Order: sequence, then C-alpha cells, then structure tokens
Amino acid sequence: MAVVEFITAVLPDNPLCLSKPLTGPLSGLRSARRGDYRVLIEVDETDRRVLVVRVAHRAHAYRPPLPD
Repeated sequence: MAVVEFITAVLPDNPLCLSKPLTGPLSGLRSARRGDYRVLIEVDETDRRVLVVRVAHRAHAYRPPLPD
C-alpha cells in the first residue's frame, strides 16, 4: 500500500526530484525508489504527465519481462 500512496500522492508533485534518469535500454525512463520497490516512470513535462511504466521489486525492476 505504501507504493500506491507514493505513486498517487507523493510522486506527482515533484517527479523529477524524486527520481533519477536511467541509461542504456531504459534510457528515457526514470526510476523512483520506495523501500525495496522501484517505480519506473516516464515524465512528459510539456503535458505535466507522469506515466508509470513498471512497479517491481528492485531485484527485477530493470530486467526485461519474461515472455508469455
């Protein structure tokens, strides 16, 4: 529940300050930390929009998803 509250209440106020830019294959995304979880986001400053791309445990957040 803390991650949901972080995404809906805290992160939208200042996403650039609360996250760091990613490099390599995840370039263009940003990562915000919440305990052992990582919230990968895309920030559109023009439209003032934050898109949550993935929420995952830090051990799995930066790995590609497994195929179905």
